[in-house]
Amino acid sequence: MSRTSSGPEWSGDMLTRPDMVEAFATQLRGVIKHQAAFVEDVRQEAEAMWKANRPEGYSSFEAWWRHRWVVGPFREIQEHLEAAAAKTFELEARYRKGRHEIPAARQAAALEKKNAKQAPAVGAGSGTVPPKPVEPPKAAPAGGPFLDLVHREHSA
Repeated sequence: MSRTSSGPEWSGDMLTRPDMVEAFATQLRGVIKHQAAFVEDVRQEAEAMWKANRPEGYSSFEAWWRHRWVVGPFREIQEHLEAAAAKTFELEARYRKGRHEIPAARQAAALEKKNAKQAPAVGAGSGTVPPKPVEPPKAAPAGGPFLDLVHREHSA
C-alpha cells in the first residue's frame, strides 16, 4: 500500500484508543483474507490445469510428485495467511487488555488503597470492604475503516 501526500503519516500513537485498534484489526483481517482467497484461487487453477494437462512421459508417481511440488507452496502460503488473519483477533485482545483493562484495574486498586489509608479507622469487628469491580473502558463502535478514523482524528 503506498502512501499519498494527502494522507497522514503512520504513527504508533494512532493506536491509543480501543476503537482505533479494532478498526485497524478488522481492516487488516479483511486484507489478509482477501489475499488468502486470491492464493486459494491460484492454487485451485494450478491444480485443475495440472490435472487437465498432465505432461506426456511422466509416470503416475512422477506426475503426482511434480504436482505436489508445484502446488504445495500455494497451500502453505494460504495456511499462513489464514493463521495471520486469526492472529489479528489476538492482537486486538492483547492491546485492549494490556493498554486499557489491566491499567484501569491497577488504577482502581491504587485508588481504593489510597482511599482506605485516608479513611478514618472504623470500630473493631468490621471487615474490610472488597474493592468495587472495575469495568473496562467502553469503546465507541467502530466508525468505519481504520484509515477513515485516522483521517477524522487528524482533521479534528
